[in-house]
Amino acid sequence: MKDIDACPCGSGRRYAECCGQLHFSAKNEMTPEALMRSRYSAYVLKLADYLLASWHPSTRPASMDLAEDDGTKWLGLEIKRCAQQDENHATVEFVARYRIAGRGHRLHEISRFVREDGRWFYVDGDIDPGTITA
Repeated sequence: MKDIDACPCGSGRRYAECCGQLHFSAKNEMTPEALMRSRYSAYVLKLADYLLASWHPSTRPASMDLAEDDGTKWLGLEIKRCAQQDENHATVEFVARYRIAGRGHRLHEISRFVREDGRWFYVDGDIDPGTITA
């Protein structure tokens, strides 16, 4: 397991007790919010295999090269809202802050999640949703 103290997701917990449990074990007893947090942490830590495994097959890219993101410095995650539409569908609205070449950016998204066979997957999301409601 990666040797870091604070979890990158901003939960205030130690990485090994937070997203690290999801990144490096078969544990999948999670909520859509926990999956969103673990995916943010996976981007910070460049864990492409985890990102692909947690992405729903219907929208998952064939591969990911996070080395292309070498200039990206992730600064923080804020979960704005979580909503479960039914037993197997949920959304998580978040803002992720990052910096590229010294310039600050924000990714504001409402992400869609689906549960299949008891496991949550990221499906897709609406970026910069503005007035979109979940």
